[in-house]
Amino acid sequence: MGTGYFGNSHDRDRANSSPEQGLLGAGWRPLYREFDWNFFYHLCCNDTFELTKKTLDVISDVADALGRKDYAWWANIFNLFSDYTRGDLDEFWDYITPNPPTPNYRECDTLSIDTPTEQIVSRDSIPIDYVLRRFQEITVFKILDLLDRPDLITQVYQDRSFYYPVERFVSWERLQTMGTIFAYWQSHDIWLQIDYLGQMQTGTRSQKRYTLISRELGSLINKATYNLAVMLSGYHSRVGQLNSEFEIRSFPQDIQIFTDAVQQAIFNQNQLAILVHGVPGTGKTAWTQAVAKEILVPLGYTIFILDRDGVENFIPPNYLERICIIINEADNLAQDRSTEIAQQSNRTEHILSLLDGTLYQSIIDDRRLQETQKIVFLMTCNTTERLDPAMLRKGRIDLTCEFTHRFV
Repeated sequence: MGTGYFGNSHDRDRANSSPEQGLLGAGWRPLYREFDWNFFYHLCCNDTFELTKKTLDVISDVADALGRKDYAWWANIFNLFSDYTRGDLDEFWDYITPNPPTPNYRECDTLSIDTPTEQIVSRDSIPIDYVLRRFQEITVFKILDLLDRPDLITQVYQDRSFYYPVERFVSWERLQTMGTIFAYWQSHDIWLQIDYLGQMQTGTRSQKRYTLISRELGSLINKATYNLAVMLSGYHSRVGQLNSEFEIRSFPQDIQIFTDAVQQAIFNQNQLAILVHGVPGTGKTAWTQAVAKEILVPLGYTIFILDRDGVENFIPPNYLERICIIINEADNLAQDRSTEIAQQSNRTEHILSLLDGTLYQSIIDDRRLQETQKIVFLMTCNTTERLDPAMLRKGRIDLTCEFTHRFV
């Protein structure tokens, strides 16, 4: 790191010395602004009037400091280093030198999470939102593991800049954070911004916001979420790896032929809904897990397994390009709305809106990822007789199959 002639104007603020000393003691080093001829030429060409005005102002301040008649010449020289004069000189230096590098937020893809995530469970609150935040947190830190050591680490605290020697970097959790940290990977053209949010409500840990910033994060997200699965099941929600007890080739021949049709449809369609039905014990749930494990995971799909509570509270994350949603016992969730039992909840409407895409495609964010997001629904039920007629309407369910073989 180069060093400019003038320090930062906040060096003279003694009230901030203790926190800054904490950063220095943790391995951070002052980052001074460097003179850049190209930037100075740009000022000369595009901001001539302001540059001239500030130059004359600083020359006048220096002349006043050196021209005092009531003091010796050496006292006037020392006056150049007074707080007042140094503040003017530092302000001028900040004007004629470029700011330290920071992310360009325009036309960028971002992924952000507040960490560590807190789990709050009560009779009125189930941890589904927590699990989705936890999954996003895992995704962010897996991406950071893939990126490894950055090329640049800086921190801005109360308008003063610091840098951390990258050769000393060990982990993000061990970095002393008091302001805003910026890290940059040149080969990936990606930034990380870490904002200090203060102490958490529970315990003594501090909370931070990690934000990844790049023109395109999709490929890194796909790598980070490979083989990850999320089970949203009320109080038993969790994030982990998908487990399949049986292989597709262990199913009867007719089921394997149906699986081939499902695989071809996955290749051809952005949204696909499959419903398999049959009496208990015919291997419906095992088949969905096998399809997810052997077909969808290798294609980069993230698996979400929903039960009754998950269906009511789930919205597909918009930062994922490929999602598989497994809904078991759909006949107990999307029941015929003409029955009294179905009228006591909105699960049927929620499943229908998921299948139609109205739940998550009604508002498109700036990244417009939802327009190309691929979603596969794998649903099981014991009988189609209890399903709402709208569930079986053409255009909602693409492929169906009855499982009759007793799977052991």
